[in-house]
Amino acid sequence: MTTTVHLLRHGEVHNPEGILYGRLPGYHLSELGNTMAERIAESIGDRDIVHLRVSPLARAQETAQPLADRLGLEITTDARVIESANWFEGRSFGRGVRTLLDPRIWPKLWNPFRPSWGEPYKEIAARMMAAVADARDAAEGHEAVIVAHQLPIWVARLHAEKRRYLHDPRTRQCTLCSLTSFTFDGERLLSIAYSEPAGDLIPNRDKAAPFSAGGAPEENRP
Repeated sequence: MTTTVHLLRHGEVHNPEGILYGRLPGYHLSELGNTMAERIAESIGDRDIVHLRVSPLARAQETAQPLADRLGLEITTDARVIESANWFEGRSFGRGVRTLLDPRIWPKLWNPFRPSWGEPYKEIAARMMAAVADARDAAEGHEAVIVAHQLPIWVARLHAEKRRYLHDPRTRQCTLCSLTSFTFDGERLLSIAYSEPAGDLIPNRDKAAPFSAGGAPEENRP
């Protein structure tokens, strides 16, 4: 009996000031982000999905809603799949990496292995994998979707693949509204797949983006 848990990253957020919003309230999907969410519902709405687990942040809830409506599923809100905590939350990173040259922030950057500027990678992995296990159990023999955020999804994948947590954020394979899919045989992980149902909607996807909660682009554009 196989079960698949899809980790879905939320859609584009309206953030013209380039704020590292992290867990701050009031950040919603942009018009394009809503289009991305509709695309996801169209792309996977005919799959055998029986469970939907979502970060409490507005952008994740809004990404999940079209899929929930199409499938007739209730959204299970799970704080364990929220964005990672970050010391830089609320600051503007419109200047990109030049912001990191400010000596006032250097004390927070001393240990990228932890990382010292935010929630430890090991803690992110632990909470994400616990949520994945619960979603897997809830959808046993079927499929589940967890709507979360780039860094937590990527750290969960690194953990599952037994890779180092320290990484170049630019190499994360986790674009807006992408799916990182874990397939299990019982509790045993069989495979990890990646797809981008809304990849063609992402503008300027190769352009540098604002600093994110884990030290990397949170969005593909502000």
